[in-house]
Amino acid sequence: MDTPDECTIFLLAKAYQRGHAALKKRLEPYGLTPLQQLIMAALALEDGLSAGEVGKRLTLDSATLSGTLDRMVEKGLIEKRSDPADKRVSRIHLTPKAREMRGGLTQARQEANQELLAGLSLEEKVLLKRMLRDLQA
Repeated sequence: MDTPDECTIFLLAKAYQRGHAALKKRLEPYGLTPLQQLIMAALALEDGLSAGEVGKRLTLDSATLSGTLDRMVEKGLIEKRSDPADKRVSRIHLTPKAREMRGGLTQARQEANQELLAGLSLEEKVLLKRMLRDLQA
């Protein structure tokens, strides 16, 4: 039987907890959760996505995404607008308030990444990212 320090799943979970905590701490001044920040980052790359498109890009189920999007509307971070070509589809757009936050959010995410990876060499960082991407496939 594997000990916890030999179990890949356990090690990934602990690394996730540490990274999530570092990002969460940096997002507190903005009143955002890491998931809300991630959605805003996706919309900053391509504004006007449908909820389904956001979910696919971020690998999120619709139940999780729906509640999060509703809370983001309440906070004035996103707007839902009907798609002119298909009224059944809502397009999600960042508000001016959210756009103003982008620089600070990018910096917060970069600082959290730097904190998490501080003990690794450049080669180790590149290799870790490649292995994490491979695990998603």
